[in-house]
Amino acid sequence: MNIIRNTSNPAFSESSLKDVNFGYSGVDGIMTLNGTVNKTFISLLILLASATFVWNKSFEGEDVYMYMMGGFFVTIASFLFIIFNKRLVHIFVPIYAVAEGLLLGGISSLMEMRYPGIAFQAVGLTIGTFLFMLFAYKTGTIRATEKFKSIMTVAIGGVCLVYFVGMILSMFGVNMFFHGNSMISIVFSLVVVVIAALSLILDFSRVEESVSNGAPKYMEWYCAFGLMVTLVWLYMEILRLLSKLQSRE
Repeated sequence: MNIIRNTSNPAFSESSLKDVNFGYSGVDGIMTLNGTVNKTFISLLILLASATFVWNKSFEGEDVYMYMMGGFFVTIASFLFIIFNKRLVHIFVPIYAVAEGLLLGGISSLMEMRYPGIAFQAVGLTIGTFLFMLFAYKTGTIRATEKFKSIMTVAIGGVCLVYFVGMILSMFGVNMFFHGNSMISIVFSLVVVVIAALSLILDFSRVEESVSNGAPKYMEWYCAFGLMVTLVWLYMEILRLLSKLQSRE
């Protein structure tokens, strides 16, 4: 059953979910909303614990570069394992959370040393944005209509393209407009934060659709992973925006 279309989250793309047998419970049962919430909470706790570990190491004066690089490569590897082998998500999602925590903890601690208080502000804004988007979705203020999904797909595709071109040009010493703390760079970051926040609406919709269409039990871990991907992206974009604002002071 094809229920996933027009996605901005690679974990929830149609190609990523084409092998999911919706409507067939198997021996493990079917996906539930409570199960997904619990596994999302567990995953985020693991990520937080891992990030706190590296954060403390950093503020104790230890070089956390190796933690960050290890986290980066394991994050990529576990991401691919999860996408292509969903039946083992209960193993690889916690590994992904640990690795992502190592990377985020290192980045956050370095940013905190440069701009005191910025990491806690970013965490607070991420949590607040998540709760607001959840409220907007549950009350029907923002609906994941087909038009909304199409617009979001184009928007996120544009952001990815800009970042990709920027990465290529930076290899040749050319910085694009979104680098630095110029006003246009700040506006761009603000737009990306809004896009990342609205992506949560799509994620909520896909979780709800998966539950109602009888997705297999392992999809609880997979959907928890998808939500975590969006939340990490949102946090990083908020952190980037705050750093640009504070660097102008």
